[in-house]
Amino acid sequence: MSPPPLLLPLLLLLLPLLNVEPAGATLIRIPLRRVQPERRTLNLLRGWGEPAKLPKLGAPSPGDKPAFVPLSNYRDVQYFGEIGLGMPPQNFTVVFDTGSSNLWVPSRRCHFFSVPCWLHHRFDPKASSSFQPNGTKFAIQYGSGRVDGILSEDKLTIGGIKGASVIFGEALWEPSLVFTFAHFDGILGLGFPILAVEGVRPPLDVLVEQGLLDKPVFSFYFNRDPEKPDGGELVLGGSDPAHYIPPLTFVPVTVPAYWQIHMERVKVGSGLTLCARGCAAILDTGTSLITGPTEEIQALNTAIGGFPLLAGEFLFSPKYIILCSEIPKLPAVSFLLGGVWFNLTAQDYVIQTTRNGVRLCLSGFQALDVPPPAGPFWILGDVFLGTYVAVFDRGDRKSSARVGLARAHKGEADLGGGETAQAQFPG
Repeated sequence: MSPPPLLLPLLLLLLPLLNVEPAGATLIRIPLRRVQPERRTLNLLRGWGEPAKLPKLGAPSPGDKPAFVPLSNYRDVQYFGEIGLGMPPQNFTVVFDTGSSNLWVPSRRCHFFSVPCWLHHRFDPKASSSFQPNGTKFAIQYGSGRVDGILSEDKLTIGGIKGASVIFGEALWEPSLVFTFAHFDGILGLGFPILAVEGVRPPLDVLVEQGLLDKPVFSFYFNRDPEKPDGGELVLGGSDPAHYIPPLTFVPVTVPAYWQIHMERVKVGSGLTLCARGCAAILDTGTSLITGPTEEIQALNTAIGGFPLLAGEFLFSPKYIILCSEIPKLPAVSFLLGGVWFNLTAQDYVIQTTRNGVRLCLSGFQALDVPPPAGPFWILGDVFLGTYVAVFDRGDRKSSARVGLARAHKGEADLGGGETAQAQFPG
C-alpha cells in the first residue's frame, strides 16, 4: 500500500536525515584566522635530531550547531587557538601539535628569570575553584627550546566542550628565546599516549573517555592563501567534507607514537626518484616544512633549482632560495602514499614572502637527519598539510589507527558561517 499523499513529502524531507550522524557526532569546529607575517619567524619543533626516548608500550557540545574556538595561523607556520583552564576558565592560546601529547601553559608561579612567562598569559591556581594540585615534576625537550614545570589538574574548556578534568603542565621555566617571541602561550598535543611525559593521558583521550567527544578523530584544514582572511579549521570528532575533494585515501599508522605512516616513493618531475625502496614519514602539524634525509633533500633542492643560503634565521627556517621567476617552470614533487600519488606544485612547496619590500621565494624542503631507533624518516609538515586535508583517526578496539588524506579545497567553502556540517567518520 502506498503512503498517503501528505505523508510522501514528509518522507522525502526525512530521508536525508537517515545518513546524518547521531547527536553524539556533533563536530567541534575550531576556525583559524590569519596573522600578518613578521620579520622574526620562530618555528617550534621537538627534538627530532635526538634519538627518541619513548616509554614502554603499555557529552558533545549542546545544540545542533558546532561550537567555535577562534584560531590563528602564525606566518603559515604555526596554527593556534584558544582554550580555557579552570573554573571560571582562564584563557590561553595553544598550538595544536600532532607531534607531541602533553598540554602545558605558563604558570603564575614561574621562575623570576623565565622571561617568556612574563610575556604570556599565566595560569593562576588560586583563581580556580576546581584546581587540584598534583606536584609531579615534568620536562619536555623541543628542537628549539625546553620547558620545565609541575603537573596540575583542572577543568578544560575547548569549543563547546566544558568540564573535562585534565592533567596539564604548569611551565615554571622556559629558557629558550623561541617562547619569548612566540604568539602562543602553550601547546596542546594530539599525538599518541606513548609520547606523553609522565604517562599523562592526552587531552583527546580524556575527552573521549569522559563521554564529551564521540570518537578520537580530528582533522586539519589549513588555508595558506594569503589573500583569504581565514586560516583554515581544526575539527574535533570527525571531518568536514566541505574542506576537501573526495575520496579520502586512508593509510595505516605503522608506529602509534607520532603519526607515522609508510611512504612508498617520492618523485621530482620525471627525472628523480627518492625514497626508492620505501621509507617512514611523519604527519606533523608542529613542523612548518617538509624534511627528509640530507642526501635526498639536497638532491631534491638541486632538482627544483634551489640555491643554498649561507645561514637560516633559526634551526628550522628554510635553507634554500628559489628564483621567483622560475616558479611556473618548476617540476611537481609527488609522494606515493597508500598507492595514491599526492602531488605538490611549485605554488604549493615554494614559500613566498616579502621582507623590506623585497619578494623572496624559499624552498619548503629542508634536510633533517633523525638517527635510529626513531629515524630515519621524512616529516610531512604544514607545506604538505596546507595542500592536503589530513583526518587523524586513532581507531578503537575494532580498528587500528590511520590517516585519511584528500586534496584541500582552495577556500571556496565559507568555513566561518556557523552552519552545522555533517560529521564524516572513516568507515
